[in-house]
Amino acid sequence: MAEAVQPYEVGADLIERVLPGGERVRRAWELLLSDAETQAYLKMANVFATKRLLYNDHGPLHAKIVAGSALAIYRILTERGFVPSVVAHGVGDAEDSLVVTLLGAYLHDVGNSVHRDFHSLHSALLADRIAERLLVKLYGRTERAYALKQEVVHAVFCHDERYTCLTLEAACVKIADGTDMSRGRARYPYERGKKDIHALSALAVERVEIAPGMDRPLAINVHMANETGVFQVDAVLGQKIATSGLAPYVEVRAFIGGRLFVTRTFETTHVLRGLF
Repeated sequence: MAEAVQPYEVGADLIERVLPGGERVRRAWELLLSDAETQAYLKMANVFATKRLLYNDHGPLHAKIVAGSALAIYRILTERGFVPSVVAHGVGDAEDSLVVTLLGAYLHDVGNSVHRDFHSLHSALLADRIAERLLVKLYGRTERAYALKQEVVHAVFCHDERYTCLTLEAACVKIADGTDMSRGRARYPYERGKKDIHALSALAVERVEIAPGMDRPLAINVHMANETGVFQVDAVLGQKIATSGLAPYVEVRAFIGGRLFVTRTFETTHVLRGLF
């Protein structure tokens, strides 16, 4: 199966390439960026994660990168015939589905502003309030606004690899979270003295791309300086793919020096139904 488009390189600029032109999704993005509560929680997430725990970035930049990656994954899958769960189950239309994916991706880590432990639960609780407020601005106090809020909260909660995704939108968010693994994200904790396998493997990852796959609908290309980066593929991204519900449709290709080093696929815990 030939690749139809140039790969989407994961990074802060990707959101501008993949953000759809629809009025609702554009407005949702503007609301997220200008919302004081959201921005405060993301900045505090970084205080806890990077400064207090010496983890990699979990703040506004990570949220922006994941939002772009989630929409890129969404675009590739829907162009290949996958049907968004919001649409398939009569919750909303295609643009509503994009709004859910965008909000879920951007808000997924706000709970780190409470504690890293159970952060997906904290994120869901905080996102419930934020998403309601923002969705009401888009849809009014309507049944659709509250229904879409639940879809956002589900996507936020399920980004953690311990929980299984029940929607395509949540799966896009979860896999996107795992694609933000390149060296820049680990630079701060490494410079502060954290030199465990998580930091060292992340430093080995030079860039990540999202593309239509050769043998499966979705491919994630991980370009590495050395073999250490495979830990990020297996232990971080792989766990998220396995619990996303999309594992049978995803391949991860690791490259060293521009040459294919290994192709990974992952056993799945479950498969999302009704995608086609």
